[in-house]
Amino acid sequence: MSRPRVAVFRPDDDRLEAAIALLDSLGATAIPDPMLAVEPTGTTPADGAYVVFTSKTGVELAAEAGWTPGDAVLCAIGESTAAAAREAGWTVDRLPEEFSSTGLVETLKDEVTGERVEVARSDHGSDVLLDGLRAAGATVNETVLYRLGRPTGAGESAERAAAGEVDAAAFTSSLTVEHFLDAATERGVREAAVAGLNEAVIGAIGEPTRRTAEDRGIDVDVVPERADFEELARAVVGAAEPSTRR
Repeated sequence: MSRPRVAVFRPDDDRLEAAIALLDSLGATAIPDPMLAVEPTGTTPADGAYVVFTSKTGVELAAEAGWTPGDAVLCAIGESTAAAAREAGWTVDRLPEEFSSTGLVETLKDEVTGERVEVARSDHGSDVLLDGLRAAGATVNETVLYRLGRPTGAGESAERAAAGEVDAAAFTSSLTVEHFLDAATERGVREAAVAGLNEAVIGAIGEPTRRTAEDRGIDVDVVPERADFEELARAVVGAAEPSTRR
């Protein structure tokens, strides 16, 4: 049996290193192709009775800047976000069962009426969270802690997909899908890359990512029950292994 070749798009930091190591431990070969570049804005979260973080990156940037939640009710979307907050020495007060904006709105909707909620995240956050909290009666402020760009030179995975050299891909956000397709377009291989992906096993970390991919012609095979990269990787490799047997 040959090792499945899995394209991963994590930012070029410890997350990419961990992804490569995890895939290796699962018997797969990573095709690392970072599709997100983090550009900090230098801001920190504003005051609020509730403060919401939607990513590990946001937590780390705020902690590095010396910010602390004080008496605020600290809310996190996703286990990795919550873990980063705890590592910073903060107490996570609210963690929705469904790791999504919709899940957090459902968790908070009965307690935030008349409260000020601060949402600290990237410049690509969904309006679902802001609109849902406002509909619940909260006063909502959004602070952009970082912008997400596409790294210079991204796109090796698109060329390899176009050549039929990708057995699986693990998309971790809607933006990774969009940046993959933008890179493929710049390299003149978009149609062939999408065709190549549709011959492979495609994983999406959650329903919003799945919808983005499928809206753009990429068939998604795997969505883990929890929005967690390790679960995504395990599911993708498990689904890809039968197709790589010789």
